Amino acid sequence: MSLLMTSRPIVINPDLAYSIGLNEAIALQQINYWLKETTSGMERDGVRWIYNTTEQWLEQFPFWSESTLKRTFTRLKTLGVLKIEQLNKSQRDMTNFYTINYESELLDEVKVTESKRSKCAVPSGQNDTMEEVKVKRSIRSKRTDVIRSKCTDDPTEITTESTTEITGKDSCPVAVQPDRDVLITDQAKQVLVHLNQVTNSRYQVSTTSLQNIRARIGEGFTVEELSLVVDYCNAKWGDDLKMSDYLRPQTLFQPSKFPGYLKSANSWAKAGKPERVNGEWAREDGIFKPSFKNTDYSAIPPGFRG
Repeated sequence: MSLLMTSRPIVINPDLAYSIGLNEAIALQQINYWLKETTSGMERDGVRWIYNTTEQWLEQFPFWSESTLKRTFTRLKTLGVLKIEQLNKSQRDMTNFYTINYESELLDEVKVTESKRSKCAVPSGQNDTMEEVKVKRSIRSKRTDVIRSKCTDDPTEITTESTTEITGKDSCPVAVQPDRDVLITDQAKQVLVHLNQVTNSRYQVSTTSLQNIRARIGEGFTVEELSLVVDYCNAKWGDDLKMSDYLRPQTLFQPSKFPGYLKSANSWAKAGKPERVNGEWAREDGIFKPSFKNTDYSAIPPGFRG
């Protein structure tokens, strides 16, 4: 029996794959199917949300592992094209609901097409014949029997057809998407290098040093934001023998502390990144009060000294 089925296949728009990545395009198209072609889920403030368990998603994507599935959904959320929230009132109900941010520029056909045209270039080897390409024989999937046992005419299959034809004339190769874990690790290393330079430390690239940094980047925080927290905390604690011990990755980027540090760091940056003098910020700007220890009281009019 041929695997080239005539039944409804999973079809994606190649421009969408170019914009957000192949796996991400596959998942997002399926979510769009649930939102637009079914009455599943729930509506909240005029927005429809749908949900599936991890097991239910894997039934729709039997060619993915659970880690690939979760990595793909996290990537979609990071890109800003997918919203994931827990909408049930009960705190015990941790069900994730999903909806698409249709306003995202990554889904704008005109902008994606323009970006594609501006970056389109034929790479070397693009015109090689199939005979010149070495193809490894695919290993028989261990999930074949599972797929056959669950294969039915299920409405979870995507019925939306792609409106873009691949002709080979105007098409551009799908952009190679870097592995997300590798990207996060590379960015975490940048933050660690900055921390070592600013605090004159020698933290090594290790699981312990990178764990909290990678976690915050995975949540969507940027290298610049993490580096700003390093600068702020160093300015605040650097000259304090006791507090300077906390200028370490495990403390600065722990989940319970980092949001507060970032908020203070942003205020500090808006105030012009004032220096710390005698335990106080050197200028008055918002929450950053000047030190009054060296105030010249002789300039204050009589009667106002209290």
